[in-house]
Amino acid sequence: MTDGIQAKESVSRPEGDERVKRVAGVRRAMVRPELGAICGAIAVFVYFFFAAGNTGMFSLEGVMNWGTVSAQFAIIAVGACLLMIAGEFDLSVGSMIGFAGIMIALLSVHYSFPMWLAILSAFAIAVAIGALNGYVVVKTKLPSFIVTLASLFILRGLTIYLSIATTRQTIIGGVREVGEGDWLAPVFGGKILKGLFAWLAEAGIIATYTGGTRAGQPVVDGIPMLMVWALLLIIFGHILLTRTQFGNWIFASGGDAQAARNVGVPVNRVKILMFMFTAFCATVFAACQVMEFGSAAADRGLLKEFEAIIAVVIGGALLTGGYGSVIGAALGALVFGVVQQGLFFAGVESSLFRVFLGIILLLAVVLNTYIRRLITGER
Repeated sequence: MTDGIQAKESVSRPEGDERVKRVAGVRRAMVRPELGAICGAIAVFVYFFFAAGNTGMFSLEGVMNWGTVSAQFAIIAVGACLLMIAGEFDLSVGSMIGFAGIMIALLSVHYSFPMWLAILSAFAIAVAIGALNGYVVVKTKLPSFIVTLASLFILRGLTIYLSIATTRQTIIGGVREVGEGDWLAPVFGGKILKGLFAWLAEAGIIATYTGGTRAGQPVVDGIPMLMVWALLLIIFGHILLTRTQFGNWIFASGGDAQAARNVGVPVNRVKILMFMFTAFCATVFAACQVMEFGSAAADRGLLKEFEAIIAVVIGGALLTGGYGSVIGAALGALVFGVVQQGLFFAGVESSLFRVFLGIILLLAVVLNTYIRRLITGER
């Protein structure tokens, strides 16, 4: 009798069936937010390996080119990712980049602020604007799409006005000269591991210049801080989202805000902080860009908000919130960078990059919708 009961129990337990285990494992893999981005990244690398592999795209210099572009996308994608998981959008990211850059240039060049103070002031102002965006959203209950669309126009217009009103031009130069010797400027515009790359050049491991004043110097002389910032923000965002209670709050706030409030999650505070973090990431991008070019322009950051959102969507985040991955967003940014530079190396018309953005956005949304239906059981 006992043996019969045990036999029935063993039949009724699905965990005892290896086929069920395999199906469950496949399903878990299918609902991972990074799946689409991983597949996309592999496909893009394979394509350009054959289409542009002999043009130097995968040489050290080529890797630094598309790696730098990918880092630009990644910096703003991390902030956009966490905000979208929390259930909100920020369409003012691009305008914030231009605004923060002009603020750094105006304060340092025109008003003679020390560079470190100009940079910190730009961060403080940008984060305050991000907090204001979040406050308006949570207090008025207006869609963040509308609130930040208004901020997009306000910041872009204010950026152009401040630049023209103070300097009579929309491009402000001289930033690099003002930043010489400053302790904070290299944190955004410097390079690391210069000694290592110089040693690799002396050993003949990496390419060097063969003529001119830079003869014998390495073609790639270090890793730009833009890439360092991207890596740090990706690590920070991933740990915050997956290893902390606050990360659970982010998911809960975007998944079901009212249910989250009922169990004690400070939803409003979470959303405001995510708007502030998005503004912080935009200012990091702006500071790195200003220090790299030595100037600020009022039209910089144009359409960056949409590129950030597309990178996040490619990375598996749902437009409805409550689901996503910082690693996926970083992979989406990597896909962007590789394709943008890969088209150049392959000799393809660069305007087709926008065509690619539209196509991959549509495909990513279709895939994410399918994944959402797997999770929720919808048909």
